[in-house]
Amino acid sequence: MAAVYDHPVILFDGVCNLCNSGVQFVIRHDPEHIFRFASLQSTYGQQILSKYDLPLNNYNSFILLTNHKIYTRSSAALMVAKQLQGFIKLLYIFIAAPKFIRDGIYNIIAKNRYKWFGKKNECWIPTPELKSLFFE
Repeated sequence: MAAVYDHPVILFDGVCNLCNSGVQFVIRHDPEHIFRFASLQSTYGQQILSKYDLPLNNYNSFILLTNHKIYTRSSAALMVAKQLQGFIKLLYIFIAAPKFIRDGIYNIIAKNRYKWFGKKNECWIPTPELKSLFFE
């Protein structure tokens, strides 16, 4: 398996338009290229899910792997926002909200993401310049 802990790794639903837009947003607001990425459907994503005993076929969660720890759903998104450049990092204040409320809102969006934002037939392929940020 590739080096897992050198950089925080974001696992995302590779066919979800919202998720792919989110990854592209992170890339734009991460000028130091702190984050690495893998789709949940990829070999690498499946290995991480298996290693941390997470469901292998449930792509409803945004996952952050950092410092040997897994964050999911709203906690993962807020932990990522905290490390980005710009005003987006201010969203981290919502970490103070109870997790069941944050994840409740997250779950509504996750459940409806294909209906609201659409779905691709296959995973998004990064440009050659960005390929080094992705695990396959």
